[in-house]
Amino acid sequence: MKIALDPTPFHHDAGLLDFPRIVAECGYEHIQLTPHPDLIPFFRHPKADDALIRQLRKACDDAGVGIASVLPVQRWSWPDEPQREAAVRNWKRIIQVTVDLGCQVINTEFSGRPERAEESEAAFYRSMEELLPIIEREGLDVRIDPHPDDFVEDGLEALRVIRGLNSDRIGMVYVACHTFHMGGNLREIMRAAGDRLRLVHVADSMDHRRSHGLRYITNPPGSPARVHQHLKIGDGDVDWDDFFDGLREIGFYDRDDTVMVSSVFAEDEDNRAVSKYQLATMQERIARR
Repeated sequence: MKIALDPTPFHHDAGLLDFPRIVAECGYEHIQLTPHPDLIPFFRHPKADDALIRQLRKACDDAGVGIASVLPVQRWSWPDEPQREAAVRNWKRIIQVTVDLGCQVINTEFSGRPERAEESEAAFYRSMEELLPIIEREGLDVRIDPHPDDFVEDGLEALRVIRGLNSDRIGMVYVACHTFHMGGNLREIMRAAGDRLRLVHVADSMDHRRSHGLRYITNPPGSPARVHQHLKIGDGDVDWDDFFDGLREIGFYDRDDTVMVSSVFAEDEDNRAVSKYQLATMQERIARR
């Protein structure tokens, strides 16, 4: 298993080519590359050319940091065709960028709409008819997160959608701070996913369902907004004993295709200290028997 840092907390005070050095200074050996305006922006075509890709690979090599995964977010499950078609075009370039970076893992979101779930699922499979042969040809492993406010949020249902592709190249992401939107049945989801669970994001969140659904009050009442945080371990309601023990039960730590990512986004003002805390806490939890 690789342990990686998502450098999102450093996006506002460092440049893309600085991230590998910062990741190494925080004690990590791997980086997860998430949406960035100079690389792969949210929902838009990648902006990296061959020269920038070479520079980024060199920066990683110089820092002794490997690229564990690339995380794009594109509207490939969008129920409206123009957005879906654009996302598929973007995905083809994302695949090439990932290969050129020397990385074999992409993790992403379904990126559809919950109020148009049936149409979004159909759009997802339509996109994959075109993209899956390319993914398989390039030997990539794509892992998908059922994100809050997506057409599939429940963890078990997300696994069914992934399984429906009938490809060993498509796996699942478990984001710990999405636990309470995924159904709250953390261990059941992990057991059902088994070897398809290949990447996890480690961050904490409050359980929005507590206090009879009034943990967070939104106005106007009945707002469909989804609420979650990306806090450091111990600052929310995630059952971390259940999380780390569940991963141990399915052999996650012992496989060479798995990635654990620190993805705390709520404490940028203390980003280095939080990143180091996350690494030390993850390592301590993993070492428990």
